[in-house]
Amino acid sequence: MKIVIVGGHLSPALAVIDALPKDAEILVIGRKYTFEGDRVESLEYKTIKALNITYKDITSGRLQRRWTRHTIPSLFKIPYGFIQSIFIVKNFKPDVVLSFGGYLSLPIDLSAIILGIPVVIHEQTLEAGLANKIVSHFASKVCISWDSSRKFFPRRKTVITGNPIRKFRIPSNSAFRKISEFRVENKDNLPIIYITGGSSGSHYINTLVEGCIKELLEKFIVIHQTGDAQEYKDHERLNNLRGSISFELQERYFLMKFVLPQEVGPILEKADLVIGRSGMNTVTELIYFGKPSLLIPLPYSQNNEQLKNAKFLKDRGLAEILLQDGSDRKEFLRTVNNMFDNIDKYRAKYKLSGQNQITEEAAKKIAEVVYNEANVEKKQKR
Repeated sequence: MKIVIVGGHLSPALAVIDALPKDAEILVIGRKYTFEGDRVESLEYKTIKALNITYKDITSGRLQRRWTRHTIPSLFKIPYGFIQSIFIVKNFKPDVVLSFGGYLSLPIDLSAIILGIPVVIHEQTLEAGLANKIVSHFASKVCISWDSSRKFFPRRKTVITGNPIRKFRIPSNSAFRKISEFRVENKDNLPIIYITGGSSGSHYINTLVEGCIKELLEKFIVIHQTGDAQEYKDHERLNNLRGSISFELQERYFLMKFVLPQEVGPILEKADLVIGRSGMNTVTELIYFGKPSLLIPLPYSQNNEQLKNAKFLKDRGLAEILLQDGSDRKEFLRTVNNMFDNIDKYRAKYKLSGQNQITEEAAKKIAEVVYNEANVEKKQKR
């Protein structure tokens, strides 16, 4: 069986790859570089290549939600991306395409449909992304994570699978080992904060943390994933700042550009508080591990999706929200301290929230749908 996997969400893709038949021939299509105009290789590209899975870079543009110097060039890339997609799909000849949405998926999905190849899409969010809405009318199957998404898709082809979550394994050699060993040696048994902007990092969150890192380190161990955007050079600047503080505080500050997929689970398991954006994959993992969180929604996400995700947790007493517009380091520090003053309240809420509804079975269910659609297509061709 030959499968194309495409879309802007690495975590669920890795989970489904684990669940697919071992003899499946897989082609992953995505971004080689994290940002437009930036030559830093994406975590997605590095991870898939490390797994020895074939990876194709696509140069498709998108309708941007903010005006930047890349807006016009990006629009001109859209027709090129579609032509590129036709050739990629035609040459690989997949039995089925599995799509996780996003602007990159649209030209691949439409190319597959034109070429008569079945497309299975998966929606991670509480509602529906634009690309998935468009493709759902032509797709063979629509897999959804939450029942609230059902109304956005054709009922006859929609099945609820849940949001795939990775099988988390503790690696033998990772930043987690150092963090774990340090905490054992730490006589004050300081709580751990994990700060992340996602695989590409967040300049806003990095800047916020930069303004109060010394205050944080007086009370906490901080694991901080910055990303590696060359436009801002956040990691380089924060690393210089780390070198300027006392050795005692340096030992409490774990600074890294990326957290490898196999390291995320162990770090989440040990963290007492998670600070980051509120994409649905992040929210799913927070529920799975039962972790209190301070969420800073991306303000220009599609349909304000990240704010809705954050409210989904806050309304259940599992998280607090800090809006990017108008917040500052003082409010950030105050919120963090208040959360730790009441950390047991958040933990108790997780015990009552039905967190066990998030399981690793979603990946198996999606893999079964993909396998069935590929076999249906083969039978029809005979």
